[in-house]
Amino acid sequence: MPGASASGEPRGAASTAVLRLSILLPYRDAAATLEECLASIAVQRCADYELLAVDDHSTDASAQIVREHAARDARIRCLASPGRGLVAALNHGLEAARAAVVARMDADDRMHPERLARQLAHLEEDPGLTLSASRVRAFPEAHVQAGLREYLRWQNACLGADELADEIYVEAPVAHPSVAFRRDAVRAAGGYRHGDFPEDYELWLRLHHLGHRMAKLPEVLLDWREYPQRTSRTDPRYAREAFDRLRADYLARDPRLLARREDFVIWGAGRRTRQRCAWLLRLGFRPGAYIDIDPRKIGNRVDGVPVRAPAALACEPRPFVLVYVNRHGAREEVAGRLAALGYRRGRDWLAVG
Repeated sequence: MPGASASGEPRGAASTAVLRLSILLPYRDAAATLEECLASIAVQRCADYELLAVDDHSTDASAQIVREHAARDARIRCLASPGRGLVAALNHGLEAARAAVVARMDADDRMHPERLARQLAHLEEDPGLTLSASRVRAFPEAHVQAGLREYLRWQNACLGADELADEIYVEAPVAHPSVAFRRDAVRAAGGYRHGDFPEDYELWLRLHHLGHRMAKLPEVLLDWREYPQRTSRTDPRYAREAFDRLRADYLARDPRLLARREDFVIWGAGRRTRQRCAWLLRLGFRPGAYIDIDPRKIGNRVDGVPVRAPAALACEPRPFVLVYVNRHGAREEVAGRLAALGYRRGRDWLAVG
């Protein structure tokens, strides 16, 4: 197959073919995993794609590896990010994308051979869907710890558009390298944003607030590599506080909460819960009560706000409930209690991570 030109544009017939999909692959010093990643892309059943490999100023052999693959595959475009950092590389690739659908990929992951075909079909079958994701599997098994297992258990259970919308404030409900989205919708939303927050989660929250629908396929179509040096474990933008602050910023603008601003309660009165909800309270929100099942807390006051038992929610009019409980199994228990009282997720209450 003809190689790529110095500008990164494919030579020959490939340059005039109608592209169905652009794969956006930023990379930096990823020589140890790039070969495996590129091999998983090369065997995709859907072959009508361009691969935008965006070099974020690598100092190892990464760029050379990509150039060698591009010399054999005209679908690969070698791009150099004009700025520094992941967001700059993502936006550079997003602007260069020529297909109407963009699939994200990371240089240390592997995609299933059916991934691109399945996600294209998902978007084509549902014209109102902006983003298609998939379930993911973490590997290698020896590096996957309990916290990540629980996160993936929760994330892989979020499938439908309504589920993702109702769970959007718990955590990022989709894995970034597993998504395919409509290019023009993300461009119109402003692309990826720089800031002291996780760029992917911020984009999902922004799309949600703009009314875009996101959903997930039930198949595992991505192997997500886990290792101690992964950016999400070392970069302060992915720290717990950054997530809490970002969640509060968007939650404070959610119409469901704003409509009940004077009549909402927070489920959870423990110290850790109060730390997480403090970001929302700093934005001027004050709950009418804290709800807790611990008899030692019930009847007390926290900063002047009473702590009450769940039975207090059996009232009219019903308050809006923000559930900040996030222990394994506890959120499901709270959901059951609220359902028994006639509260509906997404309308009467929201879970918050």
